[in-house]
Amino acid sequence: MKTKNPILSTAVREAARRSVLCWLATVDADGQPNVSPKEVWAIADEQHVVVAHIASPVTARNIRQQPQVCLSFVDVWVQKGFKLIGTAHEVCADDQAFAACASPLLAMAGQRFVIRVTSVAAILAPGYQFFPNETSETSQIEGAMRTYGVLPMA
Repeated sequence: MKTKNPILSTAVREAARRSVLCWLATVDADGQPNVSPKEVWAIADEQHVVVAHIASPVTARNIRQQPQVCLSFVDVWVQKGFKLIGTAHEVCADDQAFAACASPLLAMAGQRFVIRVTSVAAILAPGYQFFPNETSETSQIEGAMRTYGVLPMA
């Protein structure tokens, strides 16, 4: 269902598509934080992100105890991304809603976490703030290519 003002805008969705990895932050009942990198994730619709539950026992336990989560992702080339705040719940393969909410990840094994996003904030490398005249997406890409030893495609 399309919403009038989707929280997961086109810019957020496009940045997510370019990001290979995200970090899912949770907290346990005692307030102990946990951050878990996730490679298998996707934006499902204008308000939800799905994350595969692969080797995530601490994340799963924390979400059952405290559903508040933060999911962050950054395009490593331009060093920009987003921080998504929301609430998560686990959706198992035998749940009635599984096929609908996990359709972006059905090709991958395991259970999923579904996050209803309630806020979005931009993530920028510090250079954008501290050196705004020298920092651009192009300069960030060039720097990342040097750092990672990657050559531009001919």
